[in-house]
Amino acid sequence: MLTLALRCALSTVVRAQDITARLAQEQEYSRLIDTANAPIFGVDVDGKVNVWNQHASRVVGFTSEETLGRPFVAEFITEDFRASVQEVLDNALRGEETANYQLPLLTKSGARVEILLNATSRKDAEGRVIGVVGVGQDITARIAQEQEYYKLIDTANVPIFGVDTSGNITVWNKCAGNISGYSSEDTMGHHLVQEFITEDFRASVQEVLEKALRGEETANFQLALVTKQGTRVEILLNATTRKDTAGRITGVFGALGLQRVNAQNYCCGLFLALNLFVFSMLFSAR
Repeated sequence: MLTLALRCALSTVVRAQDITARLAQEQEYSRLIDTANAPIFGVDVDGKVNVWNQHASRVVGFTSEETLGRPFVAEFITEDFRASVQEVLDNALRGEETANYQLPLLTKSGARVEILLNATSRKDAEGRVIGVVGVGQDITARIAQEQEYYKLIDTANVPIFGVDTSGNITVWNKCAGNISGYSSEDTMGHHLVQEFITEDFRASVQEVLEKALRGEETANFQLALVTKQGTRVEILLNATTRKDTAGRITGVFGALGLQRVNAQNYCCGLFLALNLFVFSMLFSAR
């Protein structure tokens, strides 16, 4: 009997120690989340806020006391994104996590901040999903900067285009439209080489683009562009690799210029190369 009682007592002590250690660990996790240098929020299975760290408070303006227990999507997400954000949360509650999802949050002052979010399932000790934790990054300033860069490109006095890794057009500024006759609406998503380059130059232009996608840039390449009126325009191309903030190649920027006599070609090429270098540096710095 004494041995049995001793075992029960020891078991109770061990369980108490386990709970104490777990509580201490949870408190440490909560402290790390609350002081993290990124906005972090959490919701329960009903979508109500149960985590709201200090950085989230600084970004949005609401304190944790003002947000805890309130429906996250209905009260803190702009109306146009509520359905898609709810879907991201529902997916995480099913164990399907989402990375780099962009969403807008409403601040206390009524402004809109853009957040890049990673939504992760939150589980208890038995592995049951009990909510979602979102770790975000405030990209409001970056988006404003990108919009300014696009404005600079669109109004530049040199024709500039951009293609993605598949060769489909993603950038087509006003000057390119003036020379070709095609507006950006005419060209976006269309294949540059197959639809806008004369047949005799398609193979060589494709090779230039493929080199740029490998990091090998080309200056003063001569080619012929087909205008909307069906005429042929001889131009110079400077092709520059386009990269994201992580250094991954995401496409190609091209600056175009009408050909002139040989003495002028050299100066035109230098001007185009300089312009394209500046714009590619701006975008790589995003």
